[in-house]
Amino acid sequence: MPEVVLIVKRGGMARMTDTPASGRPRRRGGFVRIVLLLCLGLGLSFLAALLAYRVLPAPSTLMIGRWLSFRGVERDWVPLERISPHLVRAVIAAEDQRFCSHAGIDWGELNAVLRDRDGPSRGASTLTMQTAKNLFLWPGRSYVRKAIELPMALALDAAWPKRRIIEVYLNVAEWGDGVFGAEAAAQRYFRKPAARLTQAEAARLAGALPNPILRDPSRPSRGLQAASGRVQRRMAQLGPLGDCALPAAGAQLAPDFLGHTLASARASV
Repeated sequence: MPEVVLIVKRGGMARMTDTPASGRPRRRGGFVRIVLLLCLGLGLSFLAALLAYRVLPAPSTLMIGRWLSFRGVERDWVPLERISPHLVRAVIAAEDQRFCSHAGIDWGELNAVLRDRDGPSRGASTLTMQTAKNLFLWPGRSYVRKAIELPMALALDAAWPKRRIIEVYLNVAEWGDGVFGAEAAAQRYFRKPAARLTQAEAARLAGALPNPILRDPSRPSRGLQAASGRVQRRMAQLGPLGDCALPAAGAQLAPDFLGHTLASARASV
């Protein structure tokens, strides 16, 4: 683009001055400010939701999407004290065995997945990361979503106790088409409240989580039966590492629960 030249007359003499070639730098600066303001707004919204969801029942983005598209949602929010300790331990054993010891991200597992020469053959999402994704992000796999999910998980672990994280997770996890949360899943598949789930029923629900649309805990396929067996063996190996997320009443029963689990595991061998 040709340079713009101004002729300035002063005392009868003309002087040539240069001006910027265009307004592009100004437009670029305005775009950067808009992006920064947008990021700031999203960050403040996340912090506000983080504080609100620590005490209020939280919906997942999948639930919100179904409501916006006028599709049904089955979900009955219940506090952690009304969810069977069997289900708490089964989900930890199946999805995130180091849940009680990490700070939102299992860096060892994440590094192992990244070092896999054949590409990631398994996920490295912790229960905290899954909770962040369910509450604030979109489904599906992408590096962009994962990059956003990591700092969200760290913030979630710093702001919430472990019991609140597992309580929210168990109330927003998807267990079928339109079925969300432990209470709705227990009622749908076993016709009982979540507080009365047995160890075997809890293991079936945990085993269905990787593919909740195709796996029916009330009529388990061979694949789900095998997954349920693996979950029960992991529950026996978990020991007290899962007790940080048990409700207060369940924590008092942890020694009896552990003994029963070990006995069941030995009987199944």
